[in-house]
Amino acid sequence: MRIALLAPLLSIAMVGCAASSSDNKVQSNGSAETDKTERVRFSDNPYPSTYKPYPSAATVITGATVYDGEGGRIDSGVVFLSGGKIVSVGGPDTAIPDGATVLDGTGKYVTPGIIDVHSHLGNYPSPSVDAVSDGNEVTGPVTPDVWAEHGVWPQDPGFSRALANGGVTSLQILPGSANLFGGRSVTLKNVAARTTQAMKFPDAPYGLKMACGENPKRVYGSRRQKPGSRMGNLALNRQTWAKAVEYKRRWDKYADKGGTPPARNIGMDTLKGALEGKIKIHNHCYRADEMATVIDMAKEFGYTVSAFHHAVESYKIADLLRDNGICSAMWADWWGFKLEAYDGIPENAALVENAGACAIIHSDDEDQIQRLNQEAAKALADGRRMGLDISDATAIRWITYNAAKALGIEERTGSLKAGKMADVVLWNGNPLSVYSRPEKVWVDGALLYDANDPARRPVSDFELGQPGEGDVK
Repeated sequence: MRIALLAPLLSIAMVGCAASSSDNKVQSNGSAETDKTERVRFSDNPYPSTYKPYPSAATVITGATVYDGEGGRIDSGVVFLSGGKIVSVGGPDTAIPDGATVLDGTGKYVTPGIIDVHSHLGNYPSPSVDAVSDGNEVTGPVTPDVWAEHGVWPQDPGFSRALANGGVTSLQILPGSANLFGGRSVTLKNVAARTTQAMKFPDAPYGLKMACGENPKRVYGSRRQKPGSRMGNLALNRQTWAKAVEYKRRWDKYADKGGTPPARNIGMDTLKGALEGKIKIHNHCYRADEMATVIDMAKEFGYTVSAFHHAVESYKIADLLRDNGICSAMWADWWGFKLEAYDGIPENAALVENAGACAIIHSDDEDQIQRLNQEAAKALADGRRMGLDISDATAIRWITYNAAKALGIEERTGSLKAGKMADVVLWNGNPLSVYSRPEKVWVDGALLYDANDPARRPVSDFELGQPGEGDVK
């Protein structure tokens, strides 16, 4: 049953049976009467995914080198896709079912679909003009009430280029890093759709974008408002989390004892979800000392960080990140473009991996998302040059399974395991070679890109009829 509360546009769900608004009562015989007070409950997912997989066909890839995404390699492997799922993955003796389309993958490679844990496609789309620049709500340093999905433009040509050139099948769209609390992120399936909701990865956890360091203090300090220093960053962070803890306490008390429901705050709903572990925290942070401070702050208020993004100094605290179960989403070799990036080194990801921590290669860029396989290859080569023994299959994990883990979707995608979504890329050569590119890309078993079939090269509506539409770079 739905009723209006306080305003006609604010609908709420009522749970439980109608009864007195008082707390639990004690009957005359001394037994406790069950509290039947109606509870106000707001939907945790008012903009649910409407994603539906495209039609698929039973397909078997044979004879290819298979990187399973979790660090495994199979030579002359067989991958069977059917009903939108991975049915089996194995060696050359794996049974091939009758009636399936069989593709000869000899000399080619198969990986899970590539996952970019840090993208702004749709929020900062092409063409890069102010009219469609919707990634930062630069009106205050604390904006957990904004949601990235409400600024995503599904017609961004960057989505199809990421699919065709980079084999990207899932990606997280984050707000920008101007604010300490930038807002909610959303995880998308990389498919053509009319609406953002039709791209939303079904039941993927939301994320909360946070930022520390130079960006917030520069943006707001230049306006002579808080935060204008790293001290101000942390002070405002802590003040906000303290309010969130109190907000959660009031709602928990109400859920337990009833009474008058607390006033709802959309931004605090997000922080409450993060405190409950339902929303993954993705923290833009460069310096090792600041990451360590954020870890302490998380312990102070009872939340966890899923991943530090950019994290150019993760190598300095790789053991600390490992022990706290925090992933590092890193570039292969970006450094020095501002002072907090000055100590970035190309061996960063390899050193994080070597310490047993969770390493991820991300893009933060509409061009680099098309070449995350090459970025992983660069990071791998830099690690090997310093003497670290890291396999090719492990480097593939940096852009598949580990990214899925940080997003909370690793049980459903990110590796080639029976029962998982059939998000798969067939590469025309070793994906860690600069000369290789996707030949075919499947999302939930649907063949959405085929380099040999011009009809399966997606083109954004925005580009239709324009010179160079749907170009493959």
